[in-house]
Amino acid sequence: MLAKRIIPCLDVKDGTTVKGVNFINFRNAGDPVELGKQYSEQGADELVFLDITASHEGRKTFTKMVSCVAANLNIPFTVGGGINELSDVERLLNAGADKISINSAAIRNPDLINEIAGNFGSQVCVVAIDADFVKKPSGAGATGNLMQSQWICYLNGGRIPTDKNLFSWAKEAENRGAGEILFTSMRHDGVKTGYANEALHTLSISLDIPVIASGGAGAKEHFLDVFTEGKADAALAASVFHFGEIKIPELKAYLKEEGISIRY
Repeated sequence: MLAKRIIPCLDVKDGTTVKGVNFINFRNAGDPVELGKQYSEQGADELVFLDITASHEGRKTFTKMVSCVAANLNIPFTVGGGINELSDVERLLNAGADKISINSAAIRNPDLINEIAGNFGSQVCVVAIDADFVKKPSGAGATGNLMQSQWICYLNGGRIPTDKNLFSWAKEAENRGAGEILFTSMRHDGVKTGYANEALHTLSISLDIPVIASGGAGAKEHFLDVFTEGKADAALAASVFHFGEIKIPELKAYLKEEGISIRY
């Protein structure tokens, strides 16, 4: 069995690590270079860096910041935000990234997944999906009384709903060459009540590529649940690590004691 991965996430806005709740109400969480170095030293399996306003603001990810973070790491490093074309991927790989995460750009131009996988390999291409569980009319001519609930994908950091369903879009991304899916439940983000395990379980059994869970970590038990109930291959978290609520070495020791295959 492949070892499960623990992945801290640096959500970066204006050069500073921030953390919000349900994608809003951000607070300062520290310097991304220092945090990245800390997590690398503490035994994190990977690190994710997301420039969370790059797509919304129509600009590129800060290359210099990525280089500074990468210089202090000895673990795999994934970078996302404002990546729209192959030249962006090449620029960030040259800056020290090992993988590239695309989200809004992939929905707007699904062929970008094929292009990245074809030019750099599927292992480089992580497709991130921000989704929420919402009610929609259940067919043509449906009234407000005839609704169905489903997971809907969002663009631009959770600002714009799309007509894409989480599960069908994840499968399409896999078929186009994505190496991993990073699923963030918007309603679980920053709430600290646990991951969206039911949706994660459905994703995990329907895909042949790894699924990274994001949104909801608040206790060590939530990581155990996401691996056992959600069947996720990796668990991403931010605030519980940034603010010292959970220490990575202690989390890994706990998971190992609970019988989870973990890199220690």
